[in-house]
Amino acid sequence: MSASLADLSAVEARRLIGERELSPVELLDACLARIAEIEPAVNALAATAFERARTEARRAEQVLVNGEAAGLLHGLPIGVKDLEETAGLLTTYGSPLYRDYVPASDNLFVARLRAAGAIVAAKTNVPEMGAGANTRNVVWGATGNPFDTRLNAGGSSGGSAVALATGMLPLATGSDLGGSLRIPAALCGVVGFRASPGLVPSGQRVLGWAPNWVSGPMGRSIADVRLQLAALAGHDAADPLGYPAGIDAFIQAPRIDPAMLRIGYTEDFGACAVDPSIRAAFREKIAHLSRLVGHCEPVALDLRGAHRVFDVVRAQEFVASLRETYERDPSLLGANTRANYEMGSALTLADVARADTQRTALYRQFQAHFARYDVIVAPVSPVSPFPWTTPHCEEVDGERLENYYRWVALTYIVTVLTNPSLSLPCGVDHAGMPFGLQMIGPMRGDARLLDIAQTLESAFARDPALARPVPDLQRLSANDALRSIITDPPAAQRAY
Repeated sequence: MSASLADLSAVEARRLIGERELSPVELLDACLARIAEIEPAVNALAATAFERARTEARRAEQVLVNGEAAGLLHGLPIGVKDLEETAGLLTTYGSPLYRDYVPASDNLFVARLRAAGAIVAAKTNVPEMGAGANTRNVVWGATGNPFDTRLNAGGSSGGSAVALATGMLPLATGSDLGGSLRIPAALCGVVGFRASPGLVPSGQRVLGWAPNWVSGPMGRSIADVRLQLAALAGHDAADPLGYPAGIDAFIQAPRIDPAMLRIGYTEDFGACAVDPSIRAAFREKIAHLSRLVGHCEPVALDLRGAHRVFDVVRAQEFVASLRETYERDPSLLGANTRANYEMGSALTLADVARADTQRTALYRQFQAHFARYDVIVAPVSPVSPFPWTTPHCEEVDGERLENYYRWVALTYIVTVLTNPSLSLPCGVDHAGMPFGLQMIGPMRGDARLLDIAQTLESAFARDPALARPVPDLQRLSANDALRSIITDPPAAQRAY
């Protein structure tokens, strides 16, 4: 498949639009053509708004003709995760309960994107209620990994990761409780950024004071992620954790000499089951990384206590959001969401207080390491992508896991710690599937973390063993056998 406008980075497309060398209509048409070619093979999208997007693209073009002010994301098509409410566009949360739910207004997150000029072209697929790291549900079906559609694309922002990896859209959104931005980004070869809680304000968190759920940007590069983040960051009174943030720090990336960087690394945080093949792949990446930076050494960690803390944290979130539904009829919820609710309803105040106390101690213990290191790196996923027909990973390196989300411990441990983190594409693993390097910065050191990640991204691009992998779009487009693998709901369900 030849290159097209759909392959432009978001940053480059926005530059060309601003200089009137590219029409927003042309860019949207290129994206829609790519969607027509690739979407049947991967099933990354939920509801679509193509006709409305065309109208908005024509309006965006006229704004430039008239010389009017244009926002940071002016004219850029975007996919919005199907957990974010979008005015006039079906928002199902991947659940039959919301199969016909069309919000009257955008939530705060989406409103900021639109205010910056982004054009919402489609919603992207998720697991039911965002529960689980395998993007499949009974409303839209399963999303296949673009490198092998028989395999898991990750979750819960799996549809967004696939849409980006295949060039169907230049930007997409995600959200993250236990790794839902980072895991699909890692498995599909794109960037997912979990910001410090409050940097990207939320007006929808039921537990407004809890630093657990974070919505944020995804892109094919750090620069694209920074562009979207600049449009999203900054205080809003609706978010009690929010704080002011200037956009310049996210748009402008200072030059960093990699030889000055101090990197600490861990294979497992002293707490996580990791497949030997992933450990071997990670060690190979570290060997390459150590030749790029000034200082790279293992960091001794023992974060085993984070598992129980996350159990409590996760359960609280689901009890807060699903109590009314569960009390009406538990069978309305899928197995994952029901299990989370029931775990939470069995907790006592003593359980919650114990978890909060331990979380505080873990946080303080971990932050002390940033006196020695600029960033700490780890794998994102403990296993290579498994078939999407398998609901979740049940065993790692011979160790039977106690619940459906324990396999994402490498990312949820960082959620417990509350540090900003991201998944940076870093070559492939032993199976030839994308490998994501999890990079963790100090609390509220988001801009510096992005600066370092962008520096390493540039260095990785020059090394075939570390460069971002790209799926074979020709194969996806031409191989009709792939199209029957993914459950594909009727087209009438998609267009709103």
